[in-house]
Amino acid sequence: MKKSQNTTNFRNFLHRSFIPFIPVLIILLVWQLLSMSGIIPGYMLPGPLRVTSAFLDDFPLLMSHLFRTLIEALAGLSLAIAASFFLAILMDANRFLKQSLTPVLLLTQTMPTIAIAPLLILWMGYGIAPKITLVFLVCFFPMTIGLLGAFAGADNDAINLLRSMGASKRQIYFFIKLPQGLPAFFSGLKIAGAYSIIGAVIAEWLGGDAGLGVYMIRVRRSYSFDKMFAVILLTSILSLLLIKLITIIEKKAMPWQKEGNK
Repeated sequence: MKKSQNTTNFRNFLHRSFIPFIPVLIILLVWQLLSMSGIIPGYMLPGPLRVTSAFLDDFPLLMSHLFRTLIEALAGLSLAIAASFFLAILMDANRFLKQSLTPVLLLTQTMPTIAIAPLLILWMGYGIAPKITLVFLVCFFPMTIGLLGAFAGADNDAINLLRSMGASKRQIYFFIKLPQGLPAFFSGLKIAGAYSIIGAVIAEWLGGDAGLGVYMIRVRRSYSFDKMFAVILLTSILSLLLIKLITIIEKKAMPWQKEGNK
């Protein structure tokens, strides 16, 4: 009985840990074979081994640029988190603000990021401010909309019960709306976390003295496409790690959801 349980646990571990990576491994294998066969020229699509070699060769330089990109991404994401909570609560509490500001929020998402970045640099210069602002604009929307939807769908029976007991609006938010809004918030935060890295890199493309975007522009001018792919690899890994960190925080912030899934 115990041996059978251990076997089941081992299979579950393999399923969780390795099976999700099988499609990625297949893609990498096909990619390497295409590069080695010469069907696609190596300078157009360098293979994974060549990209890995470029990543290791330029690792110290990449880390120095990564530090600047991380500062921009995390600063913009932190401001977006604070603003999304503040504005979502404000809009939920005031119907006029909700009706008037929702179109403005939607409008900010219809503007292409690559078109906003030059304007921000024109207005704020080539420093860190326009990069943080662009990350903020990219991350702010999914969290705010997620929270608004969660607040609107809060349990009316629980809210009416608290009101009958003399609860204030602050207590209703604290005990009902905010706990019920956390799943939607963290779903938006995972999207925003990935967007934050992308937004920072895009902003750096258009001006600056450091950052992964600046590094990409420099290596592109020297036609070092293997190094460009190395940056893409690094940003992908960074986004995945950030999403994993958010998932861990989500489990800590909502222990009741974990218990409910058992």
